[in-house]
Amino acid sequence: MLRIAWRDLAGWAGLDETLADLSALAAACIDSALDKLHTWQSQELGVPKSAAGIAQSLVVIGMGKLGARELNFSSDIDLIFAYPEDGETQGKKRRLTNEEYFVRLAQRLGNALAAHTADGFVYRVDTRLRPFGDSGPLALSFAAMEEYYQNHGREWERYALIKARAVAGDIVQGGRLLNSLLPFVYRRYLDFGVFESLRGMKEMIVRETQRRGLRDNIKLGPGGIREIEFIGQLFQLIRGGRDAHLQEPGILRVLGYLGQAQHLAVHVAQELSDAYIFLRRAENRLQEFADEQTHALPADDLEQTRLALSMNYPDWDAFRHALEQHMECVHTHFEQIFAAPQLESQSNPRQSAGGDLTALWQGVMDEAQADKLLVARGFDDAGEALRLLNQLRQGYHYRALSERGRRRMDSLMPLLLAEVSRAEQPAATLMRVVNLIETIAQRTAYLALLAENPLALAQLVKLCAASPWISALLTRHPLLLDELLDARSLYTPLDRAGLESELRQNLLRIPQDDLEQQMEALRHFKQVHVLRVAAADTAGVMPLMIVSDHLTALAELILQQVLSLAWRHLTARHGAPGCTINGQPYRPGFAIVAYGKLGGIELGYGSDLDVVFLHDSTGERQRTAGPKSIDNAVFFARLGQRIIHILNAHTPAGVLYEIDMRLRPSGASGLLVSSLESFADYQQTQAWTWEHQAWVRARVVAEQGANSIAARFEQLRRTTLQRVRDEAALRAEVHDMRERMRAAKRTCKPGSFDLKQDPGGIVDIEFMVQYGALLWAHDQPALLTFTDNIRLLQGFAATGRMSVADVQLLSDAYRVYRAAAHRCALQDEPICAGEDEFRDYRDGVIRIWQDLLEWEKLHDNG
Repeated sequence: MLRIAWRDLAGWAGLDETLADLSALAAACIDSALDKLHTWQSQELGVPKSAAGIAQSLVVIGMGKLGARELNFSSDIDLIFAYPEDGETQGKKRRLTNEEYFVRLAQRLGNALAAHTADGFVYRVDTRLRPFGDSGPLALSFAAMEEYYQNHGREWERYALIKARAVAGDIVQGGRLLNSLLPFVYRRYLDFGVFESLRGMKEMIVRETQRRGLRDNIKLGPGGIREIEFIGQLFQLIRGGRDAHLQEPGILRVLGYLGQAQHLAVHVAQELSDAYIFLRRAENRLQEFADEQTHALPADDLEQTRLALSMNYPDWDAFRHALEQHMECVHTHFEQIFAAPQLESQSNPRQSAGGDLTALWQGVMDEAQADKLLVARGFDDAGEALRLLNQLRQGYHYRALSERGRRRMDSLMPLLLAEVSRAEQPAATLMRVVNLIETIAQRTAYLALLAENPLALAQLVKLCAASPWISALLTRHPLLLDELLDARSLYTPLDRAGLESELRQNLLRIPQDDLEQQMEALRHFKQVHVLRVAAADTAGVMPLMIVSDHLTALAELILQQVLSLAWRHLTARHGAPGCTINGQPYRPGFAIVAYGKLGGIELGYGSDLDVVFLHDSTGERQRTAGPKSIDNAVFFARLGQRIIHILNAHTPAGVLYEIDMRLRPSGASGLLVSSLESFADYQQTQAWTWEHQAWVRARVVAEQGANSIAARFEQLRRTTLQRVRDEAALRAEVHDMRERMRAAKRTCKPGSFDLKQDPGGIVDIEFMVQYGALLWAHDQPALLTFTDNIRLLQGFAATGRMSVADVQLLSDAYRVYRAAAHRCALQDEPICAGEDEFRDYRDGVIRIWQDLLEWEKLHDNG
């Protein structure tokens, strides 16, 4: 202790070294004492063993500053004692249960550390943080600890366990125990419910500080050490389940990460860090003078001067000025972060709902008053709004809430009503939001998230008002509510590089062999970024083509990741596939070929993925190289099945993508995975014209292996599509397929325009593009460069195969139709329009269709 104090006072050690040394010293004292006591006690009482005969050791969990390696100079040590398994002692005639043995050992350890002798004492030991506090056993088995925290753990115990660390005894087993408790400490969702509990803890501290006159207390006073710790731990409890970087006991590292991740402004994180270092140094200097456990500023002139000089200030006034600056800064940030929006002045109408809406929600108004209020607040259907509110308040979801849950709902609903009243269609918006509230009611942390964050609440109402599809997405996946906290990211979807980086970081936090967590992470990643695209789309800040670009890039990235996961899983079991071609070893690969909207870079919300699986294994010795070697054909079939499972499996986060594989050779009756060789033969000798039509939009979107399949696939595609075709036969086949599709797939009511299937609609344009590509590619190979319809049409104009005016009309019509289809999707409506809507475009598309594909009939009629 003398060495640590000397180095601190001389300025030879920074704060981090001083705190780490004090913590290491305490852990060494505990561990050395425990080792000696355990040896003596086992000789006296026998060796504690599990039912399987495995010797057991006590685990000492350090809490608070000891656990975080932040121990101050004259500190209590907060300890919890545990042991791995129940059992009994062996080696002595009288046997004790392991609980009896370890309770005695923990008592002896505590006494050895805390007992006063002629040489003083080692540490004051506090064991009240253990399960059930003073009334609970001094030591518990791991199973009993897990059961306690699962069924009885309280909010403040989550706060306490943030800093927990195994400091003595069986450190490895202690780490296992603490890992098992992480789900209790850190929720998988953003847990804004901790605001309420931490505010309550802080209020108790404030009352105690005022009662005891502790305003000049640098730990508990306003702007003191505890407020800095509260700020860091607030973010840890809210976000730690989703961000492993925050599962860190050290407050300075937490503050640094909060600034880096922009959860706090960088200057705020730095000011809090600077204040923490200043206050902790002052705390140690106060305690080093007489080894007293004090946090109070001295009143004596000499002691004040001594403290100021030890902190490198020339006098008390200079030190006090610096101290007050730090503490005022901390308290300002603390108040801003912990402010309760629902309690703020009603002078800000966007943050305060007013007493009238509170009374409305609580049902203390009669129906006439309620109706009048809703009309005054701008509700277009006051009766429906009142019915929805009564249904929610009187329904099961509200009645089943705990007292805390009801308080949160009661705080939220007036704020929500005020926000909904500003929507264009308040009653319809309220219906969508109420559906979501009923879904999340039992997870009251979500209620807290919305009540604590006016911006998030405003974004929720805005999105629900704009799109029932988005509302349904949020209702199915409430974890997405977290995204509403940052409007900057919500309305600014990431580009391809940003998506790749974020997905890589997300998956790095998950063990490579945990496929279930990986599948959940992929689903949540997709939902987050589809939500961002939809939000930007509804806000009008993203053109249609860019929407499809983003959705397509997202699907491609996920498909590549799914393929990589499935490949890694199978090669770990069976080894990588190999073969011999012309006597040379070859490593075959695998590719996912996209057709339809994915292939054409025109993906929409909720689109299926049309895909085909290919491999390029051929030649001899087609087997995997692992200990459980299998034929390559079996390997690739299992790989395809694994990909489908990852994409289609229903998990708590839903389905990743629905996929359609009917475009593979021979359709549903064909092999799940084809070799590139057999695929080429099928396309060149057996495929129907409609299959070649689909191939116009085909491209490789994901592949695995050292030798790229994509280039060979593209060459095969070009060779096949560039063949010379009989114009009349091609026209008849395309025309016939279109008529059959129109009859089978039209979904809109009579008297309306089916944007996709009716004459002059989307599919007519797509069929004309495919027809033109198949007819003209033999002498215009550049037409096959792109797979999206707009650039294919531009190719028709560039090669003189279609007039510029007709290409412009078809391109404009295609964009307009797809934009309308996107709007229908976001409104959760069929892809239909009024019969006379888009009449000019419809007539133009029909004219070009007739010119291109029905000229014989027109000629005959003439």
